[in-house]
Amino acid sequence: MRRLLIAAALALLVAMPARAQDFPAKDIRFVCGFAPGGTCDLLSRFMAEHLAPILGQRVVVENRTGASGNIAADMVAKSPPDGHTVLLATMALYTVMPQMPGMNLPFDVDRDLTPISNLANITNVLVVSPQSPIRAVPQLIEMARARPGGLTYASAGNGGSQHLAAEMFKRMAGIDLLHVPYRGGAPAIVDITAGRTDMMFGNLPEFLGQIRGGGLRVIAYGAPDPSPLFPDLPPISATVPGFVVPNWFGVAGPGNMPRPVLDRWVAAVRQVNGDPVFQQRLRENGMTSLIQGPDAFGADIARERGRWGEVIRGANIRAD
Repeated sequence: MRRLLIAAALALLVAMPARAQDFPAKDIRFVCGFAPGGTCDLLSRFMAEHLAPILGQRVVVENRTGASGNIAADMVAKSPPDGHTVLLATMALYTVMPQMPGMNLPFDVDRDLTPISNLANITNVLVVSPQSPIRAVPQLIEMARARPGGLTYASAGNGGSQHLAAEMFKRMAGIDLLHVPYRGGAPAIVDITAGRTDMMFGNLPEFLGQIRGGGLRVIAYGAPDPSPLFPDLPPISATVPGFVVPNWFGVAGPGNMPRPVLDRWVAAVRQVNGDPVFQQRLRENGMTSLIQGPDAFGADIARERGRWGEVIRGANIRAD
């Protein structure tokens, strides 16, 4: 009996790499933790469309909304690590939530998810109502110093990227602004457009429709280089040196993915990155490609986790 058990175990060990190398063997679920229409959903659908012919299987986007993307992440974390279920991972998931006081995750980000590759960067912009008297960052700072706490900024919720970007801006500019959290980005944008809230820091793709339609006015850009879509837009760092707010997305699988499956995924996303049509679609929607693989993705996570940890502690931000 002992010999039979040893033989069976050895056979299983031999067979596992072979099965991993057979990936993909069925449809792939590309899970997005946010509702259709947002940046996460848009990037997920771009990736799914370009990955399908490369992997030779259907790549189906599945929106599992709720808990700031944690429902989707938890589902992927608990899926088999065979490569057939992956997550569009946000910067907040990897760098903010694990160190946010009051945030109780049902999984361990570092243990239960496998970073596959960074995908795209979406730079923050600062927007105001078209009727707002605020037209430039120096003017905003002057107004805020004249009325500490008198100007308001919106966010899609406490502890989100918009909240953290504004808190970092406050800290670096030496001003006080009043935070107005909303239940999601859409109602926040509605109140900015109506002038009920003064400003908002957020992802450029989520504002593009309102900017182009005249519902929002964009006054500054959160990157050191010019915006491809708005080349004349001044960077915030011209007034507040060092202020740069990247907000990247990556792709992650369940923890303990076999190396052959991970390598197949990395090769596939790198092939997507070489497609000029994919690059053009990113540019048209205010995104830039970051696809490099797990090592660069891990470096992004480590760097941004330290950066946002300082903001969280300095502003005493809590999830509850």
